[in-house]
Amino acid sequence: MENLAAFLQDLPSRINPNLFEAGPLQVRYYSLMYLVAFGLTYILAIYRIRKENFKYSTEIIQDLFMWGILGLIIGARLWYAIFYNFSYYISHPLEIILPFEFSGGIRFVGISGMSFHGGAIGLLLAGLIYCRRRHVSFWNLSELFAPIMPLGYTFGRIGNFINGELYGRAADVPWGMVFPLDPTGLIRHPSQLYEAFFEGIVLFVILWSIRRKSPFDGFLLAMYLIGYGAFRFFLEFFREPDMQLGFIFAGLSMGQMQCIGMILAGFMIYLWRKRQAT
Repeated sequence: MENLAAFLQDLPSRINPNLFEAGPLQVRYYSLMYLVAFGLTYILAIYRIRKENFKYSTEIIQDLFMWGILGLIIGARLWYAIFYNFSYYISHPLEIILPFEFSGGIRFVGISGMSFHGGAIGLLLAGLIYCRRRHVSFWNLSELFAPIMPLGYTFGRIGNFINGELYGRAADVPWGMVFPLDPTGLIRHPSQLYEAFFEGIVLFVILWSIRRKSPFDGFLLAMYLIGYGAFRFFLEFFREPDMQLGFIFAGLSMGQMQCIGMILAGFMIYLWRKRQAT
């Protein structure tokens, strides 16, 4: 057990976050995780339209993916810049959209700093615009994608773990780890893996198991918002708050405050869509 605990403690330092490097260019596993997430989501969406009662063509799914990926990336990046590090990005606006760091010269670093809540809003807005333009039911389309999204999200958190970022609070547990990016060198919760499991795998299993029992269009989206918000709110107690923000209100982090809004939005969608269905 002692050897295993020592191995786990040093695990983050053993992982090279770069898939490969060529001069100033760095291709990170984090980017690969995004590709895996999008690819898996697409495969499961195609599976569902072929095996279940959805009247969408492959072309519609492909078009929607282009809109959704763009909305997700823009929303996640802008939300992070505004709510998580506004003071820095207001002085370095080009770094919001360019994969370079301009402090002390020009250095390629890739796009880092993405907000899940911003990505979710960007994705929903892109979906609404697309559905309006193509005269497709947004609520029915949300039934197709809501049970799939958590599994794709799993890989994003694995990417965070490989990067050694968004680590947990100091911990006295056998599986605690030391993350190279942590200036304190403390043993911490691997909260990225907690989130990958509960917000990703567990939520996917729950939603996938009830996907055929949805009583009305919009139900699964509401359950996704409530489920993710509840899991994330609880798991934030194990995650170190962003250094530049700390705790926002009553010992709660920015992520927890946004999760409260997410849960409330889920309940509002549920009540609204249920009323419309009756």
